Amino acid sequence: MKIAIVGAGAIGGLLGARLAAAGGSQVCALARGATLQALRSHGWRLRSPDGDVQAPAHASSEPGELGAQDVVIIAVKAPALAVLAPQLGPMIGTQTLVVPAMNGVPWWFCDQVPGFEGRRLLSVDPHGTIARHLPASQTIGCVVHGAASTPEPGVVQHRLGRGLMLGEPWGGRSTRVQALSDVLTAAGFDVTHSEHIRRDIWYKLWGNLTMNPVSALTGTTMDLVLGDPLLREFCSQAMAEASRIGARIGCPIEQSPEERHAVTARLGAVKTSMLQDVEAGRPIELDAIVCAVHEIGSQLHEPMPAIGGLLGLTRVMAQRLDLYPRT
Repeated sequence: MKIAIVGAGAIGGLLGARLAAAGGSQVCALARGATLQALRSHGWRLRSPDGDVQAPAHASSEPGELGAQDVVIIAVKAPALAVLAPQLGPMIGTQTLVVPAMNGVPWWFCDQVPGFEGRRLLSVDPHGTIARHLPASQTIGCVVHGAASTPEPGVVQHRLGRGLMLGEPWGGRSTRVQALSDVLTAAGFDVTHSEHIRRDIWYKLWGNLTMNPVSALTGTTMDLVLGDPLLREFCSQAMAEASRIGARIGCPIEQSPEERHAVTARLGAVKTSMLQDVEAGRPIELDAIVCAVHEIGSQLHEPMPAIGGLLGLTRVMAQRLDLYPRT
């Protein structure tokens, strides 16, 4: 199986390093700048509690040099995808599987939801660019459960978690998802072949919706956010709103916010990806994580005072730091 990693950052580097080290697949990377140079000079490098991994890397900044793949795993930050998607054509053949291993609501998420037919999510794909270049029929839903960072270009520090969930966007099981699951399992990941990947995406988003922006606003780790009773209750209110929205689009949440807080608390003093982006001066994934939920809720006329307040606060903070567009 020919597998390309697009974006060899924390998650992309984790996937690429383990796949390359496992053998059995032809793994390449589409990367740029210092990350590209590091991959060419040192190969894949992964630091992990389970043992360090290093493997040769075939990397390029040109999709045409990499050619058509069996699988293209996209692990870039959501704000970059609209610009990147049109460039991936040389890597995507008629049978290529496109796997977005990204945070938040994907561009295809509401395509078959009653009331959203023919209406794209403007917060995620405002001009339809992503949908035009990444065929929905070739897309596989993906959820990553793991914590990793990049202390330097081309080096991934894996903290915890090897969970991956893969599934057909509109449910059920398939041989193509199972084949990819088998490859990733052989590479050391805990893979679930999900029959309801949209629900799994919404469930992960349910926690990220609050923890990411609140940690970015406060500059603190998740344990400190949950340790403040007022912040904890505010997060619970936003999660209750998101739970009601999810129930209306076929993604019910079976936990209470407090039950989810207990799960999150066990992770300890973790910096969320949005906090890491703010500290590094990178654009934040506000659209896919918060704006999309607000857009879906608005379309359903669902009251969202907590989500709306959270979106406004985070947007203004990010605009002040030039990490989010002012338009």
